[in-house]
Amino acid sequence: MLRNIFMAAVALCFAGGALVTAKPQADALRARARKLHFASIVVDTHDDTTQRFLDGDFDLLPRNDSGSIDIPRMREGGLGAIFFSIWIPSKITGPEAIKHALDQIDAVREQARRHPKEITLATTAVEVREARKSGKIALLMGVEGGHMIANDLSVLRSYAALGVRYMTLTHSGNDEWADSSTDKAAHNGLTDFGKEVVAEMNRLGVMVDISHVSDKTFYDALGVSKAPLIASHSSCRAICDAPRNMTDQMIKDLAAKGGVIQINYHVGFLSQEFRDAERTDPEINKAISAEVERRCGPKEGCQLIEGDKITREYVERGKLPRVDWTKIIEHIDHAVKVGGVEHVGLGSDFDGANMPYGMEDATKLPKIAEALLGKGYSEGDVRKILGENTLRVMTEVERGSREMSSGR
Repeated sequence: MLRNIFMAAVALCFAGGALVTAKPQADALRARARKLHFASIVVDTHDDTTQRFLDGDFDLLPRNDSGSIDIPRMREGGLGAIFFSIWIPSKITGPEAIKHALDQIDAVREQARRHPKEITLATTAVEVREARKSGKIALLMGVEGGHMIANDLSVLRSYAALGVRYMTLTHSGNDEWADSSTDKAAHNGLTDFGKEVVAEMNRLGVMVDISHVSDKTFYDALGVSKAPLIASHSSCRAICDAPRNMTDQMIKDLAAKGGVIQINYHVGFLSQEFRDAERTDPEINKAISAEVERRCGPKEGCQLIEGDKITREYVERGKLPRVDWTKIIEHIDHAVKVGGVEHVGLGSDFDGANMPYGMEDATKLPKIAEALLGKGYSEGDVRKILGENTLRVMTEVERGSREMSSGR
């Protein structure tokens, strides 16, 4: 009996020692990760905060209690460059689509004009780095849906002239020249005009974004484009089988041509369990949509923010499964293993999707570096994932544009 008590006491001493040792190690890892994170250029390639600008009651400068993005929280989270999405539903087309897109582009540019000490519009990788050196956050823009060019290359050229630096070829529905991943195929990928769009994007230095497109559209774009492609906010289909996510083969083929998959934080693209729960009980989505409409009316920005809040209410009530932020790391790690560390980045979908617990807003971003270092990633590789891979693609797309313009 005494021997058992003695052995138990020894075990407790060793366990206590392990705990004492573990805490300093964890603290040292966290400190190292924060130093690395804030020394890196962190680039987020997809945020829907733009919709909040149009609601008329939101500004980036003050800290906000709702949503994920504003200047104070971007600074607290070390976010150095952010692509604001220019988005309208696929069902809106023609002149109305162009008008909505131009209004959003103007709204992003107006934020930069209002707050020149804090933020600046950037259109090149060099300008992102210059913004960093001057202590400012770089604002960039991506058009989310080819339907917004209204089948007119001159509109694409106008968007590029106003600072747009990527375009997602489709959104959730097909446009007239490309198939979406979440619509019934109508074109067998890209039409001939769609291939012209991709070529013109290459010439203009606008990155070709294949998030949202069908698998066939992806492969058509990959075959036509002379520049690397991006998936501005997609995750891994091997972990969660949403059609918006990329298969392992697609990730490999994207990487082989120098492209980058930027991991999306939306819980329905991260977690198979969450996706299954949504599909098992479609009445939940109907109820969430009805409550969003009641709270927000037609305000798109409000709808996106409240949709996230209401979804969390259903999680807290046990109606939907909880998804933690570590699923982001699982997708990043999988994409790295499949495509290589040079081909993975971050595309949060902040202010436009349902965020996992622990990644509610931009202040939580330093967790990513800590988790990756904890998994054994080198500091250089973490820098690549945080932003350098995206900046590399931007640089290559810009170089290709210059060469095409010069006739080389």
